[in-house]
Amino acid sequence: MFGLGVPELLIILVIVVLLFGAGKLPQIGSGLGEGIRNFRKSMKEKGEVDITPQKPEDKEK
Repeated sequence: MFGLGVPELLIILVIVVLLFGAGKLPQIGSGLGEGIRNFRKSMKEKGEVDITPQKPEDKEK
């Protein structure tokens, strides 16, 4: 996972707790999860959209 081991992840977690406080962690986690879900949803919808270019004469019809 990007060359990060357990010690590095623990250091990052400690820094996040120091910056935001333990009370904000659930809000940060839920916001991050919601962002990931929205990203995945948009990528899935992007695959379903027809992105073929239209010819100028098609736009007039």
